[in-house]
Amino acid sequence: MENVAKKSLETTPTQMVMVSDLEGTVKGALDVRGRRHIINSLISGAIAGAVAKTTVAPLDRTKIIFQVSSRGFSAKEVVKLIYQTYRNEGFFSLWRGNSATMVRVVPYAALQFCSHEQYKQILGSYCGTHGRPLPPFPRLLAGALAGITATTVTYPLDLVRARMAVTPKEMYGNILHVFIRISRDEGLKTLYSGFSPTILGVIPYAGLSFFTYETCKKLHAEYTERPYPYPHERLLFGACAGLIGQSASYPLDVVRRRMQTAGVQCRKYSGIIETMRHIVAEEGSIAGLYKGLSMNWLKGPIAVGTSFTTFDLMQILLHKLQDQGTFQR
Repeated sequence: MENVAKKSLETTPTQMVMVSDLEGTVKGALDVRGRRHIINSLISGAIAGAVAKTTVAPLDRTKIIFQVSSRGFSAKEVVKLIYQTYRNEGFFSLWRGNSATMVRVVPYAALQFCSHEQYKQILGSYCGTHGRPLPPFPRLLAGALAGITATTVTYPLDLVRARMAVTPKEMYGNILHVFIRISRDEGLKTLYSGFSPTILGVIPYAGLSFFTYETCKKLHAEYTERPYPYPHERLLFGACAGLIGQSASYPLDVVRRRMQTAGVQCRKYSGIIETMRHIVAEEGSIAGLYKGLSMNWLKGPIAVGTSFTTFDLMQILLHKLQDQGTFQR
């Protein structure tokens, strides 16, 4: 009897091989799923950023022009500037610098959304949430880390885009020309001019944006008992996220634009505090540091809402296409 029991408990070499093969298959499937998730996040993020930024490019360019000059800001002045730009330079000049924006925003958005998904997984495994929404602080931290990661990698492209937005097309012919002239005339270090206020600004901006959007989706699921919001609801959640995130970090956005364009404005700023002092002394604290904020309240919610919604819908679409492909095979 004992021998029979022992035999039943013993694992044969064939069984061991089968178990090993099964473990390898499961591990391989998880690796493939992980790689697919990263690729999906990169593609969805890139498309989301491109769609959102192209939608608001004319307003974005106008806002930058006001941010880097001492020109008084008002709705009337905004309309006047857009009309003058259209009359003097043509309709498509309203999108001047958008090619540089695309070169920056596609890798930036791809990295930001993809890294956010990865940080959520890492923090989720640490907190033991197992796929459920993160607690409030890790939710905020995941967004902030995603913003820092994307900004650090793509910052020179943001500086190039700001230079192209505030200069006539005769000064810089294309993106490569901007890089060459800055490197030759001002030094390579200039490509990271304004980096400090950007990082300080991106922590509350990205952190609060992702936090607000994820929180809205969590509360929506709890209140409606629907796991996924409708597209118009996603747009609304993204708009709220953009409004809160951009309002919190706006003064640092003004400071970084001044530092980025100092070379073409014949000025020099040694740091964040000096730049802030200069803006306040010339234009006042509210009028200077919050110049163009009302335009951001229009532009920001549209851009962020479009970005988050496009990302989510692209993720759903790519997952469906992959599931159909798997089923067909």
